[in-house]
Amino acid sequence: MKRLLLSVAAASAVLVSLPVAASAAPWQPINERQANLERRIDQGVRSGDLTRPEAARLRTQYREIARLEARYRHTGDGLSAWERRDLNSRFDRLSQNIRAERHDRQDRSRRY
Repeated sequence: MKRLLLSVAAASAVLVSLPVAASAAPWQPINERQANLERRIDQGVRSGDLTRPEAARLRTQYREIARLEARYRHTGDGLSAWERRDLNSRFDRLSQNIRAERHDRQDRSRRY
């Protein structure tokens, strides 16, 4: 009887955790992604991981994507699936660029 109760409890715990795991998808709304990317650039500057020229280039890329999003939104009723995919792929590239620049062993404390 005790084993049966433990099995039922374990199965219940697994079933309860499934919706939580499914909701932890990597997709984020565009506004959240923008805020996250902006925050990562700011943190990189504050920590010294990003030099001023690196941060300026990353912010320029960010602004270009933001302008493109505004153009997409202006030309139709919200964003189409294609526009959303395009923006997401551009955000992915910017995110990779931020990571690369923050980990390239250049920092503000060094003089080149």
